[in-house]
This record gives sequence, structure tokens and C-alpha cells, in this order.
Amino acid sequence: MIAQENPGDMPAQSPDADSHVAEAQPTMSVRTAAAWALVSQYASFAIQFAASVILARWFITPAELGLFSIAFGAVTLVAFLQDFGVNRYINGERELTPEKLHTAFTISVIFAWGIALLAILASGPIAVFYNNPQLQQLSLIIACSYLMVPLAIVPQATCQRRMDYKSNTMIEVGSSVANAAAAITLAVLGYGGLALAWGAFAQQGARLVISQWRAGLMLPWPLRLKGAEPILRLGGTNSVLATAYSITGRAPELVIGRLINEAAVGLFTRASGLALQLRLLVAGAVTGVFYPAFRRVRDAGEPLGPPYLRVVAAYTGVTWPAMAGIAVLAEPIINLLYGPRWAEAAPLLGWIALSQLCYGALPLNADLPVLLGQMKDLIRRTVAETVTSVLLLALSAPFGLLWVAISRFAHGLLFMLIYAPMLQRILGFSWRDLGLTYLRSLVATAAAVAPVLASYVLWHPAAEAGPLQMLSMAGAGGLVWLITLHLVRHPLFGEIIAMLEEITAALRQRKPAQTAR
Repeated sequence: MIAQENPGDMPAQSPDADSHVAEAQPTMSVRTAAAWALVSQYASFAIQFAASVILARWFITPAELGLFSIAFGAVTLVAFLQDFGVNRYINGERELTPEKLHTAFTISVIFAWGIALLAILASGPIAVFYNNPQLQQLSLIIACSYLMVPLAIVPQATCQRRMDYKSNTMIEVGSSVANAAAAITLAVLGYGGLALAWGAFAQQGARLVISQWRAGLMLPWPLRLKGAEPILRLGGTNSVLATAYSITGRAPELVIGRLINEAAVGLFTRASGLALQLRLLVAGAVTGVFYPAFRRVRDAGEPLGPPYLRVVAAYTGVTWPAMAGIAVLAEPIINLLYGPRWAEAAPLLGWIALSQLCYGALPLNADLPVLLGQMKDLIRRTVAETVTSVLLLALSAPFGLLWVAISRFAHGLLFMLIYAPMLQRILGFSWRDLGLTYLRSLVATAAAVAPVLASYVLWHPAAEAGPLQMLSMAGAGGLVWLITLHLVRHPLFGEIIAMLEEITAALRQRKPAQTAR
């Protein structure tokens, strides 16, 4: 329970500690961990969202955001490899001994620092490729921030393995505060796009400090490479996947920057960033909770199909209404939050939000195949997905930004066609049950957006909708959504009630404990 004193409330020991530390019992239940994860996600989102509004409305132009996005996207094409599968190894290994943990940490540091050095060396060529000298300084700052990443990867992964999501919350919220504080301060001082780069640097620094504090100062020295083969094998697979994910995620900014201009990149980044932030706000936090939970189900030899369908129900039941709501509210959201100079981002936001419905339809599409040893099939499908993504971008970019956004929705549909057969095969769920889950979520989604759409006819059209109309109709949609979940017997309704009961019970237990003190 959240209120109980447990090992997760105390800093963990180093990798040289006794063997029971590496294979600790979970410090909280899955639902309680999910609740902490949601606290982390909501708090981090609130900080990042407020910072983005302040920066975009008063200090950062679309061109400056676009320039930063190009630098960030180009650097992360390489830096995205830093994890090398270590996080998945730590959370998925059946018997994680201190020796295995130490070896994983060593490999993480060696590989990640090598990747960071490559990213630093790439800063000059990036500026040359885009014919913009400003990109070199931006890229160099961002690349240097990745020197700190490996010393935070393993400490945070150990928190996730033992389900210590209180520590994970401290790490995520603390790093978000550092990013926002640095970026806003420097933007006020007139640093433009450099403010965003130094914000990213401060975020990695805070992540390093807090994760080490919560882990009790975990360091990989002396270096240990004995028993590295399983980690290297998984890391090789993870590198292929990370490269594909990085290309898929960063290609739009890089292609738009090359074929159109920096301002267009800024507009697309504003729309795609907001849509992704909101999807992660709604459901992304609990992904890290479900992965170790599925590992325990696998180790117990229990069927994975039924719990996966419950996860699908939870994801689609929440993300689909939220993303559909963002799509129908795109114009008033952009106008009210960011102002008229970002107005061209509104139609982009609508299409990108719709694409998030597709990506949220098959949660853990990469994590579960890795957990179940289906790496070859996953790699084939991931490469196919990446190729289709780049092809769609190349075909759509010459016709303008709107067509690039539409291509993201088309990519989302192909994403479902690529991954659904694999997940059904390895998890053994019924197509009929999956279809019924989707149908219930679609009904709840339609109910959630109905008040907003009705208000455009009965109140003001989207272009004239004000804060009162937007907030009141969103609130009405939320109420109708909850009622519809109950009426259609959506599994998510039961999960919401169960989580509330568990949180209430935890709070009740906390009061006597505080009184006793």
C-alpha cells in the first residue's frame, strides 16, 4: 500500500549487496504501483505542459522550436541506443543476482558512453547536412547530456523491478522540474532554442542525481564483464528495435526540416508533442508497471491472454476517448493555449491525435514479444513498420504539412495490421474477445465526444469556442464516458472501482499509523 513503510521507501543497496536485494519482493501491488505511476505521469505532465505553454506563448517561436527539434531528433537517432536493452533485462530476468546486476550496469555504462561520444562527434555533420551552423551548438549540448544517462538507467530499472514506484515518481517529477526551471529561466533571458537544449541537459542531470539517491549510490566499479553473453544478446536485439523506433519517432521532424523548413518542423512538433504527451498522461505511465507484472505471470506459468485483454481494455477505454476528444477540440486547444501564431498546428493535432488511437490499441506490442523470446518475429515486423513509416513520410511531405499528419494516421492503421497477428499468436487471446473489447471502447469513445460535437452545433463552432465551452463539454463528456463504461460492462469500470477501493483502504491504514506515532 502507498502508506505502508516498506523497502521502497528507503534507498536500495548497491549491486554488491546480498542476493536478496536483487531479487526483492514487490514493495506494492500492481494497482498501487499503477496509482503511483499515474501520480508521476500527471505531475510530470502538469509541469511539462505548463512550461510548454509559457515557452510557446511568450518566448519560443515555431522556427526556434523547429530548430531544437531537428537537433534533438538527429542526436536521438543515435542516443536512443543507449539503453542497450539493460532496462528490459533487469525487469525480465528470472533470477537477477547481484553479479548479473553488476555486469548489466558495466555493459550499460560502456555502451552508453560510446554512443554519447558518437552523438557528440555527429554535431558538426548535422549542422552541415541542414546547412545551419546554429544546429551544431544545439546538438552538442543535447549530446553531452547523454553522458549522464547510463548512471541513471540501472538504478531506475531496479526501482521498477521491485515495484518501487514511489522512487520512480520522485525521479520523473524531479527531472521534469529541472527541465522546466532551466528552460524557462534561459528563455526569459533570451536564449531562444538554446534554452530548450539546456533544459534537456538539466533534466538528465536531475534524473542522475535522484535515481542514484534512491538506489543508495549504485556504481559499476570495478567493471565486471563476466556473464555478459545474455545481456549482449538481448542488447543486440534491442539495438535493432531501438534504431527502428528512433527512426519512426524522429523521421517526421528530420524529413520536414529537410524538405520544408524549421517553422514547419516547429508546428508539427507542437502538434505531435501535445498529442503524445496527452496519451502518455492518460495511459503511458502504467506501461512500466505492467511489464514486471507480466513477467511474474509468465514465471508462474499462467495464461497471458486474459490479463492482456484486460490491459487492452484499460488502454483503449481511456486513451481512445481522450485522443478522440483532443481531435475534436484541436482548434480551441491550440488557440487558447498557444495563441494565433501556432494556429496552423490545429489541423495537424487532429490527425495526429487520431493516430494515437491506433498506437494505443495494442499496448506492450514490443515488450511482450521480448519477454516471451519472440525477438526474430518482432524485429521483422518492426523493420516493416519503420519502412512503411518512412515511405509514407516521403510520399506525403511534398504535398505539405497536413498530408504529413494524415500519413501518421495511415501509419497507425498499418501498425495495427502488422502487430496484431503476432500478439494473438504468442498470447493466445481470442479475436472475438479482442473485437468485443474494441467495440465497448468505441461506444465509450463516441459517448465521450458527443457533448463536444453537439456544442459546435448548439453553442459556438470550433473556431469560436471559448474556455467555458471547452471545459464544460469536456467535463460532460467525462461523465457520459463513465456512465457508458458501466452500461456496456466495460472491464475498465471494474478496474477503476477496484483501484479507488485500494487507495481508500491505504489511506484508512495510514491514519491509525500516524496516530500511533
